[in-house]
Amino acid sequence: MAGLQEFIHKIELGEGAKVIKWITVILGFVGLAVAYDIQEQQCFVNPEAMEAGQLARNLAEGRGYSTHFIRPLSMQLIQQRRGDNDALIKTAHPDLATPPLYPVLLAGLMKVAPFQWDIPRETTFFHYQPEIVIAVANQVLFMLAIWLVYCLGKRMFDAFVGGLSALIMAGSLLFWRFSVSGLSTMLLVVIFLGLVWGLARLEQGTREPQHGGFWFLFWSAVVGGLTALGGLTRYAFAWMIIPVVAFLVLFFPQRRFFMTLAALTVFIGLMAPWITRNYQVSGTFFGTAGYAAAQDTTLALQSTRLERSLGEELDKVSQLELQDYSKKLLINASQIVQNDLPRLGGNWISGLFLVGLLVAFNSPTVARVRYFLLMSLLLMVVVQAIGRTHLSTLVPDVNSENLLVVLAPLVFLYGVSLYSVLVDQIEVAFPRATAAISTFVLAVASLPLILVFLPPKSFPVVYPPYFPPLIQQIGGWYNEDELTMSDMPWAVAWYGGRDCLWYTQNPQEAFFKINDFQKPVKALYLTQLSLDGKFQSQLVKGDDRPWGRFALEVLLTSKVPSGFPLRTALSVILPEQILLADRERWNVPEK
Repeated sequence: MAGLQEFIHKIELGEGAKVIKWITVILGFVGLAVAYDIQEQQCFVNPEAMEAGQLARNLAEGRGYSTHFIRPLSMQLIQQRRGDNDALIKTAHPDLATPPLYPVLLAGLMKVAPFQWDIPRETTFFHYQPEIVIAVANQVLFMLAIWLVYCLGKRMFDAFVGGLSALIMAGSLLFWRFSVSGLSTMLLVVIFLGLVWGLARLEQGTREPQHGGFWFLFWSAVVGGLTALGGLTRYAFAWMIIPVVAFLVLFFPQRRFFMTLAALTVFIGLMAPWITRNYQVSGTFFGTAGYAAAQDTTLALQSTRLERSLGEELDKVSQLELQDYSKKLLINASQIVQNDLPRLGGNWISGLFLVGLLVAFNSPTVARVRYFLLMSLLLMVVVQAIGRTHLSTLVPDVNSENLLVVLAPLVFLYGVSLYSVLVDQIEVAFPRATAAISTFVLAVASLPLILVFLPPKSFPVVYPPYFPPLIQQIGGWYNEDELTMSDMPWAVAWYGGRDCLWYTQNPQEAFFKINDFQKPVKALYLTQLSLDGKFQSQLVKGDDRPWGRFALEVLLTSKVPSGFPLRTALSVILPEQILLADRERWNVPEK
């Protein structure tokens, strides 16, 4: 009986109570995730998500870090590096756009988790099973990020601030949208929170006499390593080494040299091998991703022109001047300040953070980490503005170029800390008034997520332009060594599993340059991404007018322009989409 009573006491008041609490929290998150996935999860819509997925699959299947999504720009970079005109797409094409950490982790997941690549044709399609598995993995990272927010808030402030901040993050619709997007954002958030934890630990260590010089060097190496891991997840995050170094230099005057040296050594040591690989392959440190700053600087480099060019636009990049980059920076930074910063993280709590900048904190750790956050925000506004491309327009808010969302959890902590100060000064009428006020604040902050669960339910298939069964069926008509071309090559690479070239800037010259001298193009697949453009300003006179006129001739006359090698069209998808092939493959009996 004594042993039973002791066990019951542990369950009610001791360690068992904590275990039950955490089990309840985890089950609550799992229940919310299941409800959200049933209501809102859609097929991937971000090109970066599909690109990372097919890269991971190639890694898992032993093809190396190669891609089915082939950019004409990457072909040109590799060709210039080699210094010859050898065919670049007869063998596996090395990827030059995506940093490796996230695809490598996905490849490991694909080795152990059940992935069903083939879409059953006899059933009604709603979801692509590999995308569900990837979304679940990202939601596990989301849950880890929420736990880190709680731990960080409890360490820097108190359990109330940590708990409410974690709940607000769990109720943020924007983070839930990222969790099912297939992007690397949730991994980057976890890395950033680990980085902040390391900096806070370092700062608090200055008032703990038991720590010697090696302890400070170790944690400096940790924050440098985490910054590098973030850079290997998303290249733009590597700029965070600047506020990290500034933090070490400003707040550790006696050890600044060796701590900075340790952080930079580990950072460079982890980044260098991959940057060296990129340089050996393409002659550039960051591949095609390094040209993001040049995109949309001038009319000649607007939208996707640079990535779809076979080198004719590279000369224009070298002719850019500082004022071209400055113009892009000012235009995009103005938009970020007006629209993105006020709703940072998709939550009005960021407004409390801005007001809280005027509050003086007694804790040195809280004050100094806030300086780090301010430096990071300023830096990320600049980096996001200068690195903005067509991806931000294609899928607003939920895209890989949204860097400010990575900082949002720390913004939540400081916003809630100000709320905590304000609520402590309110004279409550009854004992549980504070809890009632906090519940109301949480409900209002989570209102966008709450409204999601009301009718109507989101349709899971994002059509137009993506219909995975059709794309996979088209890919199945071609062999692995055959080349196709499309205006959405990321989808053909992900769902179809075939090499697909991004349709070139000029169909009359660049197409034949590839078809005749590199590798025959067996199919041209055009979708609503290019066919839904405005008639006058885009299809007839716009940036893609050669392809627009080509498509109009096919649609209006039902004939392929003379001299074009792909003469057979799939009639059942006209006029919504166009598939031109070298021969009729769709009526051939399957083996």
